[in-house]
Amino acid sequence: MMPNILIIGACGQIGSELTIALRDKYGNDAVIASDIREGSQELMESGPFEILDATDSKAIAHVVEKHNISDVYLMAAMLSAVAEKNPLKAWDLNMNSLLHVLNLARDKKINKIFWPSSIAVFGPTTPKNNTPQRTIMEPSTVYGISKQAGERWCEYYFNRYSVDVRSIRYPGLISYKTLPGGGTTDYAVDIYHKAITDGTYTSFLNKGTFLPMMYMDDAINATINIMDADTKDIKIRSSYNLSGISFAPEDVASSIQNHISDFTLTFNPDFRQDIADTWPNSVNDTDAQNDWGWSSKISLDEMTEIMLKNLKSYYKKESL
Repeated sequence: MMPNILIIGACGQIGSELTIALRDKYGNDAVIASDIREGSQELMESGPFEILDATDSKAIAHVVEKHNISDVYLMAAMLSAVAEKNPLKAWDLNMNSLLHVLNLARDKKINKIFWPSSIAVFGPTTPKNNTPQRTIMEPSTVYGISKQAGERWCEYYFNRYSVDVRSIRYPGLISYKTLPGGGTTDYAVDIYHKAITDGTYTSFLNKGTFLPMMYMDDAINATINIMDADTKDIKIRSSYNLSGISFAPEDVASSIQNHISDFTLTFNPDFRQDIADTWPNSVNDTDAQNDWGWSSKISLDEMTEIMLKNLKSYYKKESL
């Protein structure tokens, strides 16, 4: 049977592109986008949209019933840097929105859930290189604490109530289609914008700060693939490690300089450096590869070429 899909948080960095990809796959009318605010023209015009507060359980239940929803993708969250400034608000959004959706599945109102976790679940005591799927997890940020708690709730609801919930730990995500959303890895989006508009960029992370990253197309494909996988193949019900490419700010700068030779990079670390220092340099995603066939496709240089080409076109149109 074709799913009826609700995306909560559809206007964010991931949700906006996931919405379009799912509409391309299942048809525009089968994918209901929702957020607390309206999104881009493309998103709003391509299919149904509902204004929806992810912390309002009754409103979510109403939309689920109204559209006969089978699958929910819960993409709403307050990201790492913003969450540090609003810890209780971040906990409320990140935690209660998940429990609302898990309870709908427990009560058989929906069939399947996708909920994203993050490399933020790891902490300063986690092995930094090739971080394994199962390891020490002592997050030191509000965002990471909420994601680790969410993983435990997902696994609990699967074990206790047989809720079909699926999750991946996103690395830093990079796309030309949406602006940075308040994450510690967002320098890797902003640097491409500044390369075109200013010819220089000041990184809020220090030289040598390696973090797991991924181009958005790979992340969208992983999200759809794990939801398409047979239930028997999903062996981890907390969240899967997901790996793409790992690099430091100077690596991005070097890649950009292959296209913009006079681009310059300087460093002025801020509070986000302390967050980045608690995260892995790279992660091991062997379980995702073996269980449901995951593999990343896009390299740093390929990503740079895509980002610069599309952002140059965007800024050219903006200047007309």
